[in-house]
Amino acid sequence: MIDIFTKTGNASNFSVIFGPLLMNLVIVESPTKAKTISRFLGKDYTVLASFGHIRDLPKSKLGVDIENGFEPTYVVSKDHKEKVKDILKVAKKAKQILLATDEDREGEAISWHLAHILDQDTDKVKRITFHEITEDAILHALEHPRTLDMKLINAQQARRILDRLVGYQLSPFLWRKVRRGLSAGRVQSVAVRMIVEREREVQAFIPKEYWSIEGTFQSINDNVIFDGKLHMLEEKILDKMALSSKDQADTIVTELTKKPFSVTAVDTKNRHTSPPAPFTTSTLQQEANKRLGFSAKQTMAIAQRLYEGVELGIKGAVGLITYMRTDSVNLSEKFLTESSAYISSAFGKEYALIKPRTYKTKSKGAQEAHEAIRPSDPSRTPDTVAPFLDATDLKLYKLIWQRAVATQMAEAHLQGTSADLTCGRAMFRATGQHVVFDGYLKLYPDQDKEKFLPKLEKNSAVTAVTIEGKQHFTEPLPRYTDASLVKAMEDAGIGRPSTYAPTISTIIEREYVERDDKKRLLPTQTGTEVTDLLVKHFPDIVDYDFTSRMENSLDKIANGEMEWKPLLSAFYGPFDIHLKQEEKEVEKEEQKLAEGHTCGKCKSPMIVKRGRFGKFLACSRYPECTFTEPLPGDAKRAEPEPTDEICPTCSATMVKKVGRYGPFLSCSRYPECKTIKNIEKIVTNENGQPIMCPECKTGTIIERMSKKRKIFYSCNRYPECTQAFWDRPTGEPCPQCGYSTLIMKGKNKIVCPHEGCGYVRIRDDT
Repeated sequence: MIDIFTKTGNASNFSVIFGPLLMNLVIVESPTKAKTISRFLGKDYTVLASFGHIRDLPKSKLGVDIENGFEPTYVVSKDHKEKVKDILKVAKKAKQILLATDEDREGEAISWHLAHILDQDTDKVKRITFHEITEDAILHALEHPRTLDMKLINAQQARRILDRLVGYQLSPFLWRKVRRGLSAGRVQSVAVRMIVEREREVQAFIPKEYWSIEGTFQSINDNVIFDGKLHMLEEKILDKMALSSKDQADTIVTELTKKPFSVTAVDTKNRHTSPPAPFTTSTLQQEANKRLGFSAKQTMAIAQRLYEGVELGIKGAVGLITYMRTDSVNLSEKFLTESSAYISSAFGKEYALIKPRTYKTKSKGAQEAHEAIRPSDPSRTPDTVAPFLDATDLKLYKLIWQRAVATQMAEAHLQGTSADLTCGRAMFRATGQHVVFDGYLKLYPDQDKEKFLPKLEKNSAVTAVTIEGKQHFTEPLPRYTDASLVKAMEDAGIGRPSTYAPTISTIIEREYVERDDKKRLLPTQTGTEVTDLLVKHFPDIVDYDFTSRMENSLDKIANGEMEWKPLLSAFYGPFDIHLKQEEKEVEKEEQKLAEGHTCGKCKSPMIVKRGRFGKFLACSRYPECTFTEPLPGDAKRAEPEPTDEICPTCSATMVKKVGRYGPFLSCSRYPECKTIKNIEKIVTNENGQPIMCPECKTGTIIERMSKKRKIFYSCNRYPECTQAFWDRPTGEPCPQCGYSTLIMKGKNKIVCPHEGCGYVRIRDDT
């Protein structure tokens, strides 16, 4: 049964709901939201939850009538049929129906689908929207009902149909070219391309060595130690790559060691910094990833709970934040007033603003009528709600609360000081920064703002405690994280606030992308193959500018500046022609592969088929004839190879077989006995000797493959020993710390994996 709530939040009395008494029916998406809203409504209101979309395109067929103006066919999913029956029963007794789904395009579409199923008089069905689930917002929405916005609905329909046309029509092409089960997505495929191209940049990058000269100094007046870095040599500012070898660095270090330094210049500057803008969907996902380590999906799931309502003891369910899918940085007048009052009370008037601070949205296609993500009540501090939230929910609420309230706090006053320390032809620069007045930093701290430097006077002497050269290597652009990928997608105009998190989770679930142990996004072999295929055959689908223009077109539909069906027609015409051309090319390739091959049993023509291991030749008379053979040029699958291994289950001999993950041992009595064993692939050093495990000193390092088909290296005594590396060990001891093996990073960088060592060497043969 569908969840039904009255003002108290309890299941309503069915005799009241289904009896002759007329009431107002409010429909939302989730039971949590329904329960929270019901607290603010009187006994004349009943609140139901639809549990999201009740209608969608069918799963088993295209569901779009291309010949009839791209008319979609919507169906009620099986898991929603009972819910729809319950809604219809209650709706018959309602004097007014209020559709209160979320205020974005998706929410508008859910309300539209509900209106179609209810099939009631338009005067009876109204639409209400609100940006936060508070009593004031709900009552204000009830006083200002409106009709459904077909512009928003059509924008959502256009996106849904575009994605269906691409996914449903392009996926079979991938099946024929790569393997069955693959799927293509309009936005997801572009995101995968970004990750694939970044990984190729990383792999192709050749590090360049450079050195810096760094020193620790002691002021004579107070004996305080501080840091400085070589800034000029012979009155010439050194760029990053100026010192490219150890010899150059050693020459300078030798020249300056045990030499006196003097302070030749001291410069002090004051500056003011303003707080960052309140959160949008994109910036919330980025900051939650950076500060809290949350994935985009995790961040949005927590934010959804905070928005829909959290039980706060005797206060009942309360919506703690405003709607979390937004690209605007606007803040309501009510919040500005309330936050100013809170800041004055909690921190003092010197921390409050005379005039509220406003921000301008920079993202493409932003909807300024919306509002930023903020707490629904700034006086509801993280400490007051902490007893009612779990640890992760509290962390995100605190981040949102601090960021939003800090926007209305005074600027921070900083004092920056730089001192030039000179010895002969060398000039070092030491810098420091002091927070004079913390302002917004009191609530939203930044550890980088404070850096100590003692008071230094011009012409005074300082002592160089240490002068040393430090080796560095240039590094490629970092691999994407959830945060940086969301930022890149937003900057490129790909996707919108509601799509970032599901896009990332989808490409991971489809195993096109995976996260490494540092939560970076890496392409899988499948993701790389699919990307290369789409770039070659369907460049528009994965083109950044094309995808961005499509998003802009969807925005124009939402704003009433463009019709949705002409957009679909303009896209689908060229896409369909191109797809058919590519399919014909595939057919020609397959016919050519099968040409001249006849069945080894019945002499019938052979055709190309695709299976879990790729393409193969099969008899055209299947299923009457089941003969198959590898494609020309492919190696035949090896026959089971006898071994001396004994099956640990039945004591029969074991044979060596080859599966989709490589060779393995199987009982010769299969299928009666299904025992299998991995074949250890021992990792050796350059002399061909096995590499001993550096942890247990007993086992040897072997090559393994993860469930996601990624190679890693671990001790063969697992699970007794859990030592593992993502990068291949070399077996060469570290010359710096003595750790028993270095590892290969990429093609030419050798590093020490031992924590705290930091040894790096570039191979000479590359």
